[in-house]
Amino acid sequence: MTDDRTLYFLVPLYNEEQNIALLHKNVTSVFPGQKKFFLLVDDASSDKTVEAATRLFGNEQNFQLLTKSKNQGPGDSFNMGFEWILSHSQHEKDLVITLEGDNTSDLGIVNTMVMLSVSGYSLVLASVYAQGGDFEGTTFWRKFISFIANQLLRFAFDIKVLTLSSFFRVYHVTLIAKIKEKHTTIIESKGFICMIEILLKAIRADAKIIEVPMILKSNIRKGKSKMKIWKTSWSYLKFLAANLKRY
Repeated sequence: MTDDRTLYFLVPLYNEEQNIALLHKNVTSVFPGQKKFFLLVDDASSDKTVEAATRLFGNEQNFQLLTKSKNQGPGDSFNMGFEWILSHSQHEKDLVITLEGDNTSDLGIVNTMVMLSVSGYSLVLASVYAQGGDFEGTTFWRKFISFIANQLLRFAFDIKVLTLSSFFRVYHVTLIAKIKEKHTTIIESKGFICMIEILLKAIRADAKIIEVPMILKSNIRKGKSKMKIWKTSWSYLKFLAANLKRY
């Protein structure tokens, strides 16, 4: 695919110094010849993530690193990134590819995701629960909690898609603009629940959504996951209680 649109890669970072080199290799190697922009948002990392990102991505023609003075969570990072993209996007056909900074997003399926987006799907989700999807290097307990949380939220909000919380997605920039117009703030939630919030907003904005099976490869990640399973589970329950009538 080569056309006038820009593919914005939006990646939130927090203490990913060990993962930046592989991230850079992966995102710069896909879609050769296509206009790409790499937007990284660092959430006040305490290691040398900022230095590593600047060193590795600094030679890229289209690169921006947003930083914060205080850790605010991935929801704040995504909101900041989406706002930046809306203010800089030049084409209504631009796409936003969001993914984890720890390389657990399988870019082997990103071509399929983008092609589906170009064909008319305004939101394409990478799904471990779609037929053919799976987990690698993830504990049984973590998979169990994820499954229960997904089932509960799907039932409560009458959501038809299977995977609710994955960072790895492709959005039409026009969908992000529509969400902002309707809600003013694209994402209000600070933590990992942010992915469910924006998914619900997309569904209520009549987004055309499709899922692509993905194998989540946690064994590729260097260092520990930034998601605290019990804290995140509690945030899911609070979000459910606070937003059941809203959505």
